[in-house]
Amino acid sequence: MSIVSIEESPVDDTDADGAERRRFGRTDLLVRVEYSTIDEIFSEFTRDINEGGLFIETEKPRPTGTEVVLRFNLPGNQEPLQTVGRVVWVRSATDLDPAGMGIEFDELSDEDRDRINEMIRSLRIGPS
Repeated sequence: MSIVSIEESPVDDTDADGAERRRFGRTDLLVRVEYSTIDEIFSEFTRDINEGGLFIETEKPRPTGTEVVLRFNLPGNQEPLQTVGRVVWVRSATDLDPAGMGIEFDELSDEDRDRINEMIRSLRIGPS
């Protein structure tokens, strides 16, 4: 597992009316994430994460509304984070962006949310 970037991405996801959809700023992060639906198991990579969810790069995104069980390791943590989320948007590949899906966390414990926030803060500040 490796980190490809430690800077916050600009918040640029808007709906058809130009209104912002994302509630939390993203931090670029590349880690392997295993996720499963009712009948399939997948292993892909995240592109970015925030306390509300993450983006999974995949050529075969699941349909919007699909519930997924996620399991991944945050940098510097030995214990995997496991949670439930759902697909809230899907993107086809473009010249600038890879195909994939945005996952919103549905069941994230306060402890896991704190772990994500701590990791994001440490990436933004850098090693001490």
